[in-house]
Amino acid sequence: MPRKISVTKDSITEAALEIVRTQGPDSLNARALAKALGCSTQPIFSNFSGMEDVTMAVLGRSLDIYNDYVRKEFGRNEGFPPYKTNGMAYIRFAIEEKNLFKLLFMRDRSNDAEHVEDKTFFEVLPLIMKATGFSREQAALFHLEMWTCVHGIASLAATSYLNFDIDLASTVLTDTYQGLLHRFNTKHMEANDEKRH
Repeated sequence: MPRKISVTKDSITEAALEIVRTQGPDSLNARALAKALGCSTQPIFSNFSGMEDVTMAVLGRSLDIYNDYVRKEFGRNEGFPPYKTNGMAYIRFAIEEKNLFKLLFMRDRSNDAEHVEDKTFFEVLPLIMKATGFSREQAALFHLEMWTCVHGIASLAATSYLNFDIDLASTVLTDTYQGLLHRFNTKHMEANDEKRH
């Protein structure tokens, strides 16, 4: 008698994660998942309410993997300021885990209750304020402009539009940061000059 295959919620999630990782987010469907597991679709829908539920589980695992990238980037001790380290982790994740990056950061999130960036957006503001002396409002605008660059590099890498290596990404981030910093400081000085006249 053949051994019965045990299909658990975790094994389904891991199989679904592997499909997304190797074939892309659009490849995840019940038929592909059942084939990867070597079973019918029945165990999938016994453990999950539907494929949307499976996708949510994969999103959770993908976020865990991304957070590991952030932790590892901080552990590399390359001498980057903490704010830059955060951006480098995001880009490294896009380069090395293209499909998971697309799933997390390049999908339509207009119906999401919460975005991954919502929490991290406000967590980095004190880093910027400490490094620059900016007010919270200035730091928020600075981060918005800087993160547009970070996400742009990461998206170009994830879609293989440009083959960014990590050293080039580091150079672009430094140049963009310095340029923005100069622009913000110039605007601040101009505003002070206007107040004095």
